[in-house]
Amino acid sequence: MKIYIIAGEASGDLHGSNLVKELLRLNTSLQLRGWGGDLMTNAGVNVVKHYRDLAFMGFIEVVKNLSTIMRNFRFCKEDILAYRPDALILIDYPGFNLRMAKWAHEQGIPVLYYIAPQAWAWKENRVHAMRKHIDQLYVVLPFEESFFQKHGISVFYSGHPLLDTEETNVQSRDAFFKQHAFSDQPLIALLPGSRKQEIRAMLPLMARMKAHYPEYTFVIAGAPGQTPSFYREVLADDSIPVLFGATSGLLRHAKAGLITSGTATLEAGISGLPQVVCYKGSAISYAIAKRLVKVKYISLVNLILDKPAVRELIQHDFNEESLKTALDGLLNDTAVGAELTSDYAHLRTCLGGPGASRRTATHMLKILQEHSNASPTAR
Repeated sequence: MKIYIIAGEASGDLHGSNLVKELLRLNTSLQLRGWGGDLMTNAGVNVVKHYRDLAFMGFIEVVKNLSTIMRNFRFCKEDILAYRPDALILIDYPGFNLRMAKWAHEQGIPVLYYIAPQAWAWKENRVHAMRKHIDQLYVVLPFEESFFQKHGISVFYSGHPLLDTEETNVQSRDAFFKQHAFSDQPLIALLPGSRKQEIRAMLPLMARMKAHYPEYTFVIAGAPGQTPSFYREVLADDSIPVLFGATSGLLRHAKAGLITSGTATLEAGISGLPQVVCYKGSAISYAIAKRLVKVKYISLVNLILDKPAVRELIQHDFNEESLKTALDGLLNDTAVGAELTSDYAHLRTCLGGPGASRRTATHMLKILQEHSNASPTAR
């Protein structure tokens, strides 16, 4: 059986790699080709387009890069037709993947969509196209199952795959500090995002906190696909170390984190890291998003818990004074820490136990087998 898989971001590469490992564990004869990153390549996918060439953030940025995006669509369609897959697995990345779902459906290719578009937050009208073009939807947030069922979409909730990425052999604090040559000063983690645009927008202000906390060591979690030289360019120096491939250890052993809104906020919550969630986009992109987005919170932690468990600093609130005040609370207020510990414990309960990737892979192969049995002349 041949499968084409598309992930367009770092988080999709991570979750796609874990899914692929489980698919191949269950069926060693699978052939996988697609778009992703180094993790999916290492897991066994023949990656023909790397996600670092795909990440455009915000309304204005998408318009500026429209010609590149259209070239990517053409290349993807041609590559899929040449490969003739038995199924298409799409991972998140809705601006691109929902269009690919429509096209693949028209070609008669079964479409499985993993990590659903956030239609519950904005663009709810997407559900009509999803119902027509997606054969099976896989959701990772507990409240998504009922939302999509309500719209008549075939949906399967498997739990969140971030619980599958936790290390089985957890490195001790002493070993982590020794490996990275840190002094005994406590750490503050900076996660400014994975795309160049958001790193440029977020990191300089995050880095200014270093001057306020000389008793802490600030560390940047380097995003897959970025380079040390890019971070030096953004900060104009190398006074804050950048760690690549060590984010899970950093989240586990830091005292607090400043984190750009996205999957990393949930990863920090699962790791138990006190955090301030930050977001700032271009003025036009933010104005448009504010009119369209209809959720109370921007962080997944708060959305899942349905309460402001972690502080969110958005757009104009993301400034030096507010950021310092929020970080002070995490580092010095024991009541804040105790409540957050309780909230994080509840968060893990809401997300279900480990094994989401395996449950998803098992269900996908079942669906594809049923499709094959029902359509003996299918691809």
